[in-house]
Amino acid sequence: MKVRFAVAPAGGLVTATEIVGFADAFEASGFDGVWLSDLPMRAAIDPLLGLALIAGRTARLKLGANIVPLGRNAFLLAKALAQLDQLSAGRLLLSFVPGLDEPGEREVLDWHGANCGAVLEDTLAAVRAWWSGKGPAQDVPDAVVRPVQDPLEVWLGGRGPKALERVGRVADGWLGALVDPDEARAGRLAIQQSAERAGRVFDPEHFGISIAYAREALTDEQALALRARRQDVDPLLLLPVGADALRTLLDRYLDAGLSKFVLRPTVTPPTWSEEVAWLADAVLDMQN
Repeated sequence: MKVRFAVAPAGGLVTATEIVGFADAFEASGFDGVWLSDLPMRAAIDPLLGLALIAGRTARLKLGANIVPLGRNAFLLAKALAQLDQLSAGRLLLSFVPGLDEPGEREVLDWHGANCGAVLEDTLAAVRAWWSGKGPAQDVPDAVVRPVQDPLEVWLGGRGPKALERVGRVADGWLGALVDPDEARAGRLAIQQSAERAGRVFDPEHFGISIAYAREALTDEQALALRARRQDVDPLLLLPVGADALRTLLDRYLDAGLSKFVLRPTVTPPTWSEEVAWLADAVLDMQN
């Protein structure tokens, strides 16, 4: 099983200087890739714009994007993602997510009561059709919407029964979040069962998780923010503090059958080069 580590910034990046510093630090490291998230109501850069800049600064890193497809035109989204894959010479990784449902988010995304899971599925089907040359407008040149990767995979997240069933039925992988190792194991099994019912073969190496970590003890504010998202779980079971706790949690996820990890510090470090050095010393020997 191939174990891979990627890293995401805390809360997103905003300026070109921040993005370049982040990209340069990890391009020189042994980490597999970097991820940027779509945060519509925050100042963070749109991941497609940020990754386009990173693509021009790097040659090795995989470029991961958590994309909120709600409110986006499916053709224009398919085109942008295909061209980003072209710009990066086939290094794009994708996850579709429903957003954070923050105040005002539904309004700006023009999502008024629609089932977000259904929208995710419809958009996924539409962009795949464009990428395969089977979109409704047959006279669109292939170069416009044809990614380098064939297929360009799209992973989904979620932890509820409907979300896990959807992953097994239509997605190329699972990128979970805010689930403990026991829940991750159960989620993996549920996805595999769903895939079997759908007559699909789900790649056993396509199970991953996004993990926030802290180098020092959590502040009360950080603990409260995490507890607000998972009120039923001790925050320290989901957010490791220190290198030893991070390695222990990673071992448990590996035992649960997960092998792809996106690590995210809880706070923006003074410099990314220093953070890379700490994180590499903590976990990079686990990558194979």
